[in-house]
Amino acid sequence: MYNGLQARNELEDVRGVRVSERTVRRRFEEVGLGSYIPAKGPKLERRHRVNRLSYAREHRHWNLNEWQQVLFTDECRVLLKQIDGRQRIWRRKGERHIQSNFEHTVAYGGGSIMVWGGICLGARTELVIVTGGTMTADRYIRDILEEHVVPFAPFIGDDFILMQDNARAHSAQSVQAYLSHVGIPVMQWPANSPDMNPIEHVWDLLKRRVKSRMPPPNNLNELGNALLEKWERLPQEIIDNIICSMPRRMETVIRARGGNTRY
Repeated sequence: MYNGLQARNELEDVRGVRVSERTVRRRFEEVGLGSYIPAKGPKLERRHRVNRLSYAREHRHWNLNEWQQVLFTDECRVLLKQIDGRQRIWRRKGERHIQSNFEHTVAYGGGSIMVWGGICLGARTELVIVTGGTMTADRYIRDILEEHVVPFAPFIGDDFILMQDNARAHSAQSVQAYLSHVGIPVMQWPANSPDMNPIEHVWDLLKRRVKSRMPPPNNLNELGNALLEKWERLPQEIIDNIICSMPRRMETVIRARGGNTRY
């Protein structure tokens, strides 16, 4: 990935060629390269790509009956004042810095709320607002697994599989011992793989619906209520359609040789 300045500096350092950044941009344009905002994704080391590719190959032939056994779970932090770069305005040329055309930022997003949730084909768990600080292993067992995952498992049936990421609270020995004790198998999930977890798209949808709510939440209490309300109102059909993308996600990861994908 290059921008004009980086390419100019590399030409100067490696080949001793001194050119302007403007010249570099023109040469890029001549060969059909345009200037775009780069896609975002976690940095993947070789071990990450190997594990992602192995997972995708192992699950590439799973059909929807097999994915239906999985409860996809995750935590998500939601800012009260979320600036996501999607907001667009209509203005005249040269009016970018008129005060009425600013989307004002708030320090630390005005505060935030951590939530946990789980989705599967045909249903979802309750949305849990995580209060009282960091999610520890003990809290994860007491407030999430005992209260929400274990009671939800019979809905999926005897072949229930829990998908959770590799957060420290999830991978703690006490958590693994508890899940083994209650007989809940855990999917071996590759690290740094949010693009493979369909609930990430549900979080994005939830944030957008909360942000578009009128009037928007003005404090954390209102934000929590809005999150609970919008979670309950998310159409299950949309969630199911997102989960149905899992076979395509596996193929996309394989084509990317374990690298980041468009998801």
